[in-house]
Amino acid sequence: MQIQDLPFPDPGVPDARSGPRFLWWLFRNQLGGQLKSLAWGLLHFASVSALPFCVGLAIQAVVDRSGTRLALAGGIMVLCCAGNAIGDTFLHRAAVTNWITAAARVQQLLARKTALLGSALTRRVAAGEVVAVSTGDVEKIGWFVEAVSRFTAAALTIVLVCVALVVYEPALGVVVILGLPVLALAVLPLLPRATRRADVQREKAGRATELASDTVAGLRVLRGIGGEELFLDRYRSASQEVRHAAVRSARMWSLISAIQVMLPGLLLIAVVWHGVHLAREGRIGVGELVTVYSSVMILTYPLRHFEEIAMAYSFSRPSAKRAARVLALERATDTAGSRAAEVPTGDLYDPTTGLLAPAGRFTAVVCGDPDEAGLLAERLGGHPSEEGTSALLGGVPLDELPLKSARTAVLVQDKDPVLLSGTLRELLDVPASGAVGAQDALAAAQCDDVLAALAQGSLGADDPMDARITERGRSLSGGQRQRLALARSLITDPEALVLDEPTSAVDSHTEARIAQGVRTLRAGRTTVVFTSSPLLLDRADRIVFLHDGEVAAVGAHRELLHTEPRYRAVVTRETDEETATPGDTTHGAGTHGDTTHGAGTHGDTTHGAGTHGDTTHGDTTHGAGTHGAGTPAGGRPAKAVGMTLDDDVLGNDDVLHRLEEIEETA
Repeated sequence: MQIQDLPFPDPGVPDARSGPRFLWWLFRNQLGGQLKSLAWGLLHFASVSALPFCVGLAIQAVVDRSGTRLALAGGIMVLCCAGNAIGDTFLHRAAVTNWITAAARVQQLLARKTALLGSALTRRVAAGEVVAVSTGDVEKIGWFVEAVSRFTAAALTIVLVCVALVVYEPALGVVVILGLPVLALAVLPLLPRATRRADVQREKAGRATELASDTVAGLRVLRGIGGEELFLDRYRSASQEVRHAAVRSARMWSLISAIQVMLPGLLLIAVVWHGVHLAREGRIGVGELVTVYSSVMILTYPLRHFEEIAMAYSFSRPSAKRAARVLALERATDTAGSRAAEVPTGDLYDPTTGLLAPAGRFTAVVCGDPDEAGLLAERLGGHPSEEGTSALLGGVPLDELPLKSARTAVLVQDKDPVLLSGTLRELLDVPASGAVGAQDALAAAQCDDVLAALAQGSLGADDPMDARITERGRSLSGGQRQRLALARSLITDPEALVLDEPTSAVDSHTEARIAQGVRTLRAGRTTVVFTSSPLLLDRADRIVFLHDGEVAAVGAHRELLHTEPRYRAVVTRETDEETATPGDTTHGAGTHGDTTHGAGTHGDTTHGAGTHGDTTHGDTTHGAGTHGAGTPAGGRPAKAVGMTLDDDVLGNDDVLHRLEEIEETA
């Protein structure tokens, strides 16, 4: 595998049972590159280690006044230098290739796992951990996988040199053989402590990074509540903890490095001391002494790879453990499916709740529990994160289809969709049927002001489609992000489209136009919208009200307002007391006279007494209080309407009549 061949056609199925098993799996899956690195490493280290023998041979030739042996020593030295240069060059090339391919394989595996699990991934693993694994951890994993072959080449070279020294000069070779294991193993007792300190450092660094990310993401809110300095102080404290942990870790690794330098020096002293005595006794020549001394000095170079492999493993082991933990996650359903790939058509049905969305119609779903609504929306898309009865499309269980087919048939847009960075053209370049163009989708989603904002914020972009969107669309407001995400979903033109609160951050007037645009653009297609907005509900062909996980009522919006008190409570944001005794409240100067119907903030725009509140019935203005300003059971802020009513006591029918008037004039 060469770098130009990336990405892998198939990265394989990883052994994610543990961190070490995952590292071993990576090593085995690029065995060819490891063998290349090993071969070039042996050439490099052997050439370097042979130089002392050449020097010793040359010195002895000069002592013996032998020109032939001197020329031979010079020729061998030239070959060693050439082997050193060639081996070092291609070793570096092979090592970098192994590093990059290992990191790329891990990233590819993580990307596929992320795409497979979808939103279920962040419910099982923190998003910050996934980011840490796919960025810093893959580098550490690649480092260890690459270092194994170089370490193996260095270890084999040391063994070969020791054997050669014993053959060349047994008296000194024995000293070297006895001393080298001590050099190689002396730091082993320190490695566990160094590893623990490194783990503590990484853990604290991860916490500091997560805190910094949360602070940046919520900076606007923090400034609003005066908590900016508080969180900055927390980050300062966290960063200091990281610094202290890094210093403690560095101290341990510096001690290991010092031992790696000191012990070879002691071995050199022992070799020279013993060699001088042997030379005085005439048992060895000067050239032999220089050869052994130089060989021991050269061996400190491959010995350093023992320290490197220890560091690489200590840093990569927790990284591999985190990667294996993510890669070991599985979906609740088999993504391969038990049926052939197909895109069924027909009614969308959920047996668990009894929800039925007829084919080709606009169905709105009202659910008092937002968490329940989110789970149902995910289930309607097939292959949910939790096990359960499969949703059906045209009578075909979606969980039995391959994941790709299920996603093509039913597209689910989450409550908080993510915009990828890049140009608007790239954002909207998604798999689609081709029946819906980008301009039609943008118009239906009411994105005119979004295009203007993008064009204004992107210098040099004459076409708004070439304007750049920042990471997660942070430069846009919540309503603008929602509308772009909606346009992206509309372009795909799936057989069934499921939208979870697609306009919760949009003002009322824009929402009304979006409702009409989606209804028109999706004519003849199955569309399911989870919402509690009267503006969307009034334009739906069919409304399904869910209560306690089951379908409680089905009908039109105005019909359900009259016949289903629980539905009315969710849509109109009535309290339990108001729902229980609708005829006992006084709209005027009494109990209900100081409340406002819908003075809350919906997304970016606040509608209240300023919009419809200028018309007064009697002497009391019903639109200056606080009724409806809170968050309903459906989980979205109440829209402001700002109406005025008489001081008379209104019955339930009068309330419903007023509500209908509000919807018609909104």
